Amino acid sequence: MPAREFIVIGLGRFGGGLAETLVGMGHEVLGVDADEKAVQDFAGVLTHVVAADSTDERALRQLGADEFETAVVAIGTDVEASILTTSVLADLGVHRVVAKAVTEAHGRILERVGAHRVVFPERDMGVRVAHSLAGSILDYFELDPGFAIVETRTPRELAGKSLAQAEVRRRYGITVVCFKPEGGSFTYATPDTVVNEGDILVVAGEKRRAEAFGELS
Repeated sequence: MPAREFIVIGLGRFGGGLAETLVGMGHEVLGVDADEKAVQDFAGVLTHVVAADSTDERALRQLGADEFETAVVAIGTDVEASILTTSVLADLGVHRVVAKAVTEAHGRILERVGAHRVVFPERDMGVRVAHSLAGSILDYFELDPGFAIVETRTPRELAGKSLAQAEVRRRYGITVVCFKPEGGSFTYATPDTVVNEGDILVVAGEKRRAEAFGELS
């Protein structure tokens, strides 16, 4: 994957973790935060890190924010600053602005002022953890309001059968994307894949069907 350049504004737990991960993936990241301590914490970790007021268009222009293809607004606690920063980035013509929202109303406003994508880290993590606590689902990711990916263990009724023999798609309305044999590593699933108790399956499908399959004992 070719290296890309990102500007991440707000170096809290979400923004800082995202920025550090991008650097670990080989990308270049300019981190921006109004808090000098946050800037010091990430000095030497990110490609560049600067203390600046992201609601000030002149400050972002001086940082060359308009030259970045992707900007992430990871400000969570100061909703006004989050909205103003997103608006400034949109006015500067940044190709893709991704903004963190803390509420649905906050998210709607971010979209109206120019965010191309709005993410809800706390809400999404809450949904994932709830599914992992309330049943046999190991992990859960909702791609769309009606479509989900579920990680679960092989149901007892499928153990020892190939996916073709079990007729997984016809009976359950889901697709097994990949599986992890007990003690092994994840690999792609095929119709000839034989699954056993203890194996982990990653399935995709309509939300209610994926959830129902994940809850099979």
